Amino acid sequence: MKILNNKLKNKLNIRCEKDFPIHGIEFIDINPLMIQGNVLKEITMLFTEELINKKIDYIVSPEARGFLFGSIIANELNIGLIPVRKKGKLAPSTRECQFDYVKEYGSDTLELPKLVNDSYKGKRFYLIDDIYATGNTLKAIEDAITKLGGIVVGMGVVLNIKELNDNNRLFSLIDVNEE
Repeated sequence: MKILNNKLKNKLNIRCEKDFPIHGIEFIDINPLMIQGNVLKEITMLFTEELINKKIDYIVSPEARGFLFGSIIANELNIGLIPVRKKGKLAPSTRECQFDYVKEYGSDTLELPKLVNDSYKGKRFYLIDDIYATGNTLKAIEDAITKLGGIVVGMGVVLNIKELNDNNRLFSLIDVNEE
């Protein structure tokens, strides 16, 4: 892995695992960035600075690590978090919509929960996840929110694998290429 851009001042302790979860995929483990309190604090601060003036109603984050970053940042901004779940994790009465998408090594189905005392129409959303590869997860979430009448004002990730996408509007803290 080659680091192209790094907005973090703290030392990066990212681990890579070849052929995981399937042969031909290199898993990038960013758990060390969460384990180190000073790095997690810096990630939170950088996202908060980026988003503070964007007039966002909700942070939207897919499971699992997206929840962790999204919830911390939503808390800092004093706004709500919408956790996007995998199929079957939300009770039918709490599910707003369900949608399929293709990822680097298969396909999956995600579900958006219903908002509390509100609808998606006209609300402003910012999407946060841990790693952006092909971008299909966040693109599918953006499409679902847009179909519900919501406005996606941006998306950000901790780590962006640049060679797998061409999303120039993505906010990322670390940009890498696989070597």
